[in-house]
Amino acid sequence: MALIECSIPSLLADCAGGRTRFPLEAETLEQALALLRETYPLLRVHLFSETGEVRKHVLLFYNDDNLDWLDRLDLPLQAGDRLTVLQAVSGG
Repeated sequence: MALIECSIPSLLADCAGGRTRFPLEAETLEQALALLRETYPLLRVHLFSETGEVRKHVLLFYNDDNLDWLDRLDLPLQAGDRLTVLQAVSGG
């Protein structure tokens, strides 16, 4: 098991007990994402669709890589890894 840091935008802090940074302990990235969904159900609504897909306006990064760029999610985690949530902004 590895302890990683998850960070979320301040607008979503109320969905994570008022925190914008919190630890997650998991063996793989896939497990960390499942733990994020299970532990923070209010956050899950904002990040994932009803089918479990990442919402289009949300960007998830594992260290410096967008999850969309990864071929698989069963990557082993190491202490110090980061999971970062960003919200895409659009408009005109």
